Formats: sequence, C-alpha cells, structure tokens
Amino acid sequence: PPASQNNEQGSTLRDLLTTTAGKLRLGSTDAGIAFAPVYSTGTASGKSGRTMPNILDDIIASVVENKIPPNRAPKTNVKSEIKEEPKDDKNCVQDDCSKRYSDIQYSWICDKHVLWLRDHKNSNNWKLFKECWKQGRPVLVSGMHKKMNFSLWKAESISLDFGNQQADILNCKDSIISNTNVKEFWDGFEDVSKRQKVKNGETALLKLKDWPSGEDFKAMMPARYEDLLKSLPLPEYCSPEGKLNLASHLPGFFVRPDLGPRLCSAYGVAATKDHDIGTTNLHIEVSDVVNILVYVGIARGNGVLSKSGVLKKLEEEDLDDLLRKRLKDSSELPGALWHIYAGKDADKIREFLQKIAKEQGLEVLPEHDPIRDQSWYVNKKLRQRLFEEYGVKTCTVIQFLGDAIILPAGALHQV
Repeated sequence: PPASQNNEQGSTLRDLLTTTAGKLRLGSTDAGIAFAPVYSTGTASGKSGRTMPNILDDIIASVVENKIPPNRAPKTNVKSEIKEEPKDDKNCVQDDCSKRYSDIQYSWICDKHVLWLRDHKNSNNWKLFKECWKQGRPVLVSGMHKKMNFSLWKAESISLDFGNQQADILNCKDSIISNTNVKEFWDGFEDVSKRQKVKNGETALLKLKDWPSGEDFKAMMPARYEDLLKSLPLPEYCSPEGKLNLASHLPGFFVRPDLGPRLCSAYGVAATKDHDIGTTNLHIEVSDVVNILVYVGIARGNGVLSKSGVLKKLEEEDLDDLLRKRLKDSSELPGALWHIYAGKDADKIREFLQKIAKEQGLEVLPEHDPIRDQSWYVNKKLRQRLFEEYGVKTCTVIQFLGDAIILPAGALHQV
C-alpha cells in the first residue's frame, strides 16, 4: 500500500516490532487476526493450562492482522487460502529442489530427513537451506575446516594458551563436576595414560563443558572467535550480522537467549570400557544451534580402540548408505556420533524414558523431566525399543572433521 496508508507499520524489522509491541491486545479474539497467538500449554505437574502468550508470536499475529485488507471477510477468505496452499510434504519439496537447485551440491540422508550440503563455498546454499529449514529439519554442511586456521584449534595449542585457567569439568560416567586446572584436561585429551582414574581404576570420561562461552569466549580467545565467525556456514542465517538471523536484529527490550559461541570439548568414548554412555545426554536447546567439529584428537594408550576398531563400532550403527561411504573414505576423519529426534516426538520419548525408569526401579517424581534434566543417554537397545513400542525412529548422523550440524530449536539430540 502507499506510504500514506501505512504510517503505523515500520519500514524495518526493528521499527515494525517496536511499533507493534506497544499496541498488542494479548489473547485478542478479534475476527481480523489471521493466526491466533500461540500459547504454551502444560506444566511440570502434567496439568494443561494457558500461560501468557509468547510476545514474539503476538507481534507476528498482529502484523499478519494488519496486512489483511479491510474489505476482505477474514474468516472465509483465510480458510480458503489455507486450503489452496500446496502440501508441504518432504517428497514434494525434494522433487522440486532437484529442479530448482541443480547448481547446488547436496544429498538427502537419514531417510531423507536431513539435508547434506556438500560444498560449503556455494553462495546459493542458503536458498535450498531455507526450503528445508522452514520444515524444521536438521542440516549438515561439510568442509568448514577448510576455511579455518587449523593450528588454532589443536588441543596442544589451546592447552598452551589457556592451560592455567580454572574450569568445571564433568565426569560423563557419574555426572560428578569438579573445578580443576584446564591443563589437566588437555594433557589427557590424546594421551590416555595422563587421564584421571575413577575409584575402580577405570579411565574417566571427561568433558570440558561450554568453556569458554559467550562474551567470555570473545574476550579470552579473540583470534579463535574471529576465525570461527569468518568460517560459519550459511552466514545469511548463522552469522551474528546475517540478514536472516532474526535474534540479532530484535529490539533491545527482548531478552535474547545465550547465542554463544561456546567451546565444547570431550574425551572419546572409544577409550572407555562402557560404550553405552555419551558425552552429551539427550536434551533440547531453546534456540537454533550450529555445531562445528573443529578438531578430532586421536587417542593413544592402553585400552584404546584402533582406528579400524572405531570404524567397526560406528558401522554397527543404523547408518545411511552415504554415511557408510564417508566412513570408508580415508580422507574423512569421524569424530562424533549424533542421535537426533524431531521435536514432535518429545512427548513420546518422555513417556518412554519414564517407563524405562520405572522398569529399572528408579523413582519417577512428577516434577522431574528426563529430557529437561538431561539424565539419559539412549543406548542402542533402548533406541530399538523406542522404535518398536512408540514408532519413533532415530536419525543417526556421524559428524566428521569440518562438519557443521545445524539443528532447529526443539530438536532432541545426544552426542
């Protein structure tokens, strides 16, 4: 519409959100609203109930309301428009993508649930990413390490620069956290003989969780921060200044989530006797996440699986054919094993884990949530039961050196 008819709508995202926020009628049932505000339902006790609407959802709802012409009958016309929209199923999108994005190197993995962008340098990647992202599916981008200064991310380099720092270190086996010198962690990163021992003499499986994080990362590691930022995949979405990174452009009165970056480092499970544990238990992030594997250490010492032994363990997983092919490529270095679930399956998974807890004689308190508490690593046997009893299939992804895994908020995952 002409500017004279549109004075109240801002010309930028910031103006639009700011001018709209003050005029909201929370919970309005006006017929003019095309999409009702989204409310979160449910409490820890299991009883459903409506809470205050999410402020951003209400702003979007109000913006949509403003864009409906006054001479249109909202109820009938909106419904008819929704009916006319094409089905957004994955087969339709994939068939369409093969024609529209023939200049992009990509594949579908995990039963066509995950988009794999094979050429990180292609400037058109974001267009195909957008098609996949609006359906809430994970995306894998490979080769990011080729843009980075690899020497900055070696274990000995980080230990040399920051070994005198103190940090919380988690023992993944018993969930005990201790505050210790960072050098101790890095000394044992690739030399198993220098790792801590637990009471029964086993080697501890340690994790240096989120150290450093956010502003601390930028202040403590400026060179690494800059190297990471210039190497982010899909900068239109992932860069702090990305034109499609909504969180970076919100007005100041919004409380933003901690957008990082964070450095997450952990020993490999290959050096432990128990391979049914993980370094990151099943959980959900409140914001979209991009995780780049910047370094893979090769552990040496007694009890460590050989490279062929590690590959054999990975081949026992329920893997996509393309991932199996990558495992056989000597130029690829596998470093992390991910199990990912769609957010829509969260209730089924929660119910399943509470059921397993009761079977194991564990106390299941109403205020405890197995996903929120991050108290479970779902092993292979349990993953099979989850599929057989609840129809929830696991999406298994191997993350190789330089791979970026991009997860939508709400997706469940363990590593």
